[in-house]
Amino acid sequence: MTRWRRWVLPLWTLVIVLGMLRTAIQESYNGPGSLPVTKNVTIPPGGLQTIAHVLDRAGVIRYKLIFELAAYFTRGQGKLRAGEFRFIAHGSLRETLNTLRTAPVVEHPITLPPGLTATQIAAIINQAPHATGQIAAPPQGSILPQTFDYPSGTSRAAILARAQAALRHALEAQWSHRAANLPLATPRQALILASIVQLETPLRAELPKIAAVYENRLKRGMKLQADPTVIFAATQGRATALDHPITRADLNRNNPYNTYENNGLPPGPICAPGLAALHAVLHPAPINALYFVATGHGGHVFARHFKTQRANIARYRAAHP
Repeated sequence: MTRWRRWVLPLWTLVIVLGMLRTAIQESYNGPGSLPVTKNVTIPPGGLQTIAHVLDRAGVIRYKLIFELAAYFTRGQGKLRAGEFRFIAHGSLRETLNTLRTAPVVEHPITLPPGLTATQIAAIINQAPHATGQIAAPPQGSILPQTFDYPSGTSRAAILARAQAALRHALEAQWSHRAANLPLATPRQALILASIVQLETPLRAELPKIAAVYENRLKRGMKLQADPTVIFAATQGRATALDHPITRADLNRNNPYNTYENNGLPPGPICAPGLAALHAVLHPAPINALYFVATGHGGHVFARHFKTQRANIARYRAAHP
């Protein structure tokens, strides 16, 4: 009897401790967590203790031991994964474990605007803060400008490959639904013209009109005389603007991309055109204009005859001396 009494106090103590531990686990499992604000945390590959250490340092959990016990007893609900995850403010232990098991990893956006050269596109991708590796400038006009989402650790080469695949798919789809009687024989010709049209106007609504002017010229065998091609030739494809107004020397430059000197389309794209510009050249506006001149306010005035074009130019110069 004396021996039995000797064990009563330790047993009761153990029962009380286990009960308190169970209560603590339950409260931590379902109650609000310690994280004051929603936060992204990167979980590296590793075991349960590694994950607990990272979450503890990030303030997502209060007690590493309780987290490890909860993860162990709920292990049948799935494996804890590595990656970057978004943990909600005051998320319970249950929500934290669910995040590690089932939530999508955080993705970061990278936006490639239309109208950029290959050099400019490579610079943007190489500055993507959550990607890895480096890329060289891709072939001119080989990507589709848009926003791409990627998880941390994605290679910059993979981002570029996605943008290039997006262009191939978009160009194929656009070409298969093109309008009839276009002076364009191949999808690549459409891409080349779209790159010129893209740089001629900042107004999306004007793209089909600009496209119509150049296609009307192609049908008549006229030179395109597109200023963006002159700039491309002058900068050797590195930029889409000059640090000076276009000069006579620029217009006379002997370069295959200079459409003031050469007939037809240039040998390749001069930038990465957006989907709207691609659609415009394959569905040009039903107008017979052959000329256009800037209004000075972002838009253009269109003309069928050169006499009207000269009058429009005179009005522009009078308003912008």
